[in-house]
Amino acid sequence: MPIIEVNHVTKEYQLGHITSLKENVANSYRRLMGKPIHRREDFKALDDVSFSIKQGEVVGIIGHNGAGKSTLLKHLANISKPTKGSVIVRGSVAPLIEVGAGVNPELTGRENIYLNGAILGIPKKIIQQKLDEIIEFSELEQFIDTPVKRYSSGMTVKLGFSIATSLDADILIIDEVLAVGDLAFQRKCFDKMEDMIKRQGKTVLLVSHNIRQISQICQRVILLNNGSIISDGISDIVCNKFFSISTQKIQKQFQKSLKQKQNITSCDFFNLLSVEIIDKEGKVIKQIESRDSLNIRIKFQLTKSFKKPEMVIGTHTSDSVYLTTSSTLTFSDRPDFEIGEHEVIYSLDSFPLIEGSYGIKMGLFDENRGIIFNGESLNTFSVKESHGIRSEHGWLLLNLPTMWTIDNQVYDAKLFSLA
Repeated sequence: MPIIEVNHVTKEYQLGHITSLKENVANSYRRLMGKPIHRREDFKALDDVSFSIKQGEVVGIIGHNGAGKSTLLKHLANISKPTKGSVIVRGSVAPLIEVGAGVNPELTGRENIYLNGAILGIPKKIIQQKLDEIIEFSELEQFIDTPVKRYSSGMTVKLGFSIATSLDADILIIDEVLAVGDLAFQRKCFDKMEDMIKRQGKTVLLVSHNIRQISQICQRVILLNNGSIISDGISDIVCNKFFSISTQKIQKQFQKSLKQKQNITSCDFFNLLSVEIIDKEGKVIKQIESRDSLNIRIKFQLTKSFKKPEMVIGTHTSDSVYLTTSSTLTFSDRPDFEIGEHEVIYSLDSFPLIEGSYGIKMGLFDENRGIIFNGESLNTFSVKESHGIRSEHGWLLLNLPTMWTIDNQVYDAKLFSLA
């Protein structure tokens, strides 16, 4: 029998907007006359969602902002009730839905430990036995007898997570709150969850935008979009689907950024004509395979000549993490740029990034490092998996060729392949 059952759950909210006094009076009159009133538009945070979870399963819930993830968890934690459908939970739940959830700010950290234990039905004697363990894990020994209202958000998360994972609840529900804690504590939390999963067999539901961690920890992933489940299955397959959807969304954002000339600084003497990805024959393309060569062709026009300017070309992720950069300062005989049109081709023999969307940046600077042109997200391209390679988004970042020597025999691992 499943430990959690979600049956055709729908959650509707009325979209808020300010109504005028005239509209309020008119609606009151319609109500008195038995006429229909003007209702606000309904919004479905969840739309006919159904699934079940077995005891001991570790399930990730992913999706873009507004997909319905947190709303779903609040229903599972009995914090909210569905408009339609039913949620059946067989067992005690330790929810960590948001910063401060389940924590009384007027009580001290120590008092909150006893309060949460009582809510879960755990005898005071058992809580006392676990008290030192909870305080030590939270790293709040110095502040444990201080009212929680004086804690920072990170300290509150530490206390909440320590309580939720140390008390013997059947189901642990964790939302994005771990992103608030420092990196060392985040690592400590995930180590704790892995221990709960592998040794204690707890049922865990985890929401996070860190897809790598979801893929590492979860056996199964549910992908939500606009309040509906669009995929439910093996973590790698569902995470890859999420990345595919994200790629399409990122490409649209890149194009919007370019049209609005965001992240671009330019002088009056420079006119950018085109930024293109081309293949070896010079044909314009939008996608390459991982480890393929990358060729960027940039055309621009100058109405003023510049003596030996520096040109910088590179690539970056959708969140502006620079991946590759090369500058013409590296060669002493770099050319002058005269008035007129110019064409520059920047080539990488191999672009070893995993599947995803990437942007192009370019800068042109005069001999005094003054900006002639500087911009990023000038165009976008996507990388797809190489033939025979299965991208493991959970832990693979770079797709690099390797060489192995086993018992004096050399193996050239040109493709990383998982059958």
